Amino acid sequence: MKKIRVLIVDDSPVVQDIFAKELARDPQIEVIGTAPDPYQARDKIVYLQPDVITLDIEMPRMDGITFLQRLMQYYPLPVIIVSSLAPEGGEMALKALEIGAVEVMCKPKADYWIGDMSVELIDKIKAAAQVDVTKKYTPSFSPGRKTVLHTRSQFSEKMVAIGASTGGVQALQQVLSEFPANAPAILIVQHMPEHFTRSFADRLNDICRIHVKEAEDSELVEPGKALVAPGNHHMVLTRHRTDFHVRIKPGPLVSRHRPSVDVLFQSMAHELGGNAVGVLLTGMGRDGSKGLKAMKDNGAKTIAQDEASCIVFGMPKEAIKLNAADYVTPLDRIAGKILQLCY
Repeated sequence: MKKIRVLIVDDSPVVQDIFAKELARDPQIEVIGTAPDPYQARDKIVYLQPDVITLDIEMPRMDGITFLQRLMQYYPLPVIIVSSLAPEGGEMALKALEIGAVEVMCKPKADYWIGDMSVELIDKIKAAAQVDVTKKYTPSFSPGRKTVLHTRSQFSEKMVAIGASTGGVQALQQVLSEFPANAPAILIVQHMPEHFTRSFADRLNDICRIHVKEAEDSELVEPGKALVAPGNHHMVLTRHRTDFHVRIKPGPLVSRHRPSVDVLFQSMAHELGGNAVGVLLTGMGRDGSKGLKAMKDNGAKTIAQDEASCIVFGMPKEAIKLNAADYVTPLDRIAGKILQLCY
């Protein structure tokens, strides 16, 4: 099997050394070089021709965002942003994704074990290697169809759970922006670092008719609102008398992730049975496939994004293999299908 060739771009020799040692543990990955700044990275990219680049944002001589813009213009490659951004750096991470980065993640810190970080980085590198960054899926909007969606006067009591990973930032923007203000309650797990999920939810809230926010522990789940699981925490649905709330909690990686789509989907299957709709969008790995099967087995309607519209057809593919998806649907038709199933 051809190894994935990785170039590490970071001004810290310590980080370079840690990343190189951790990535060397995986037989499918080969670190072919390191660079302390974008200028040296530029030369090594041309000479070494890596498959994937890990890129810090805060570096000498040229910041990572500027370098990423130039790279995507002249020599597009799959890039994973790995940075020690503070909480306020979430907007910068989203900007990197908009420019063309495949993934963003945080460097290890006191409460983020290096072992967990290594698992996540390896998975993201494998996902990034499958992405053709010169191709972007462009959904075809139908004004007539959107008008129909937004004239619904009321929906059932059903709730919606959505899981996504690589490519999910764009996919979720597509789906959520088509929902009317009175859409059913929505719970979302997007694989994204701690603190970044708040900026992501705020960005979605700016472009959507529904209210989108990062979930808080014990928060009420209600129609017209979408709650995004906070990075580095699991989110589950719980019932309190006649109301539903989310619980935000720590815990080990589940299906190699925290937050895990499987954790959310399993709680939906347990608490709601057939009164739910589960949706699995683009992403690498298997997270969400077993949970989607549990939802289907308990009576929920389930949707998997189709291969043609996925950035990475990993998670939906695994769900389809398990016969967990009632519908395999292009991205630009998923919002309509969800509302149809909730009406």
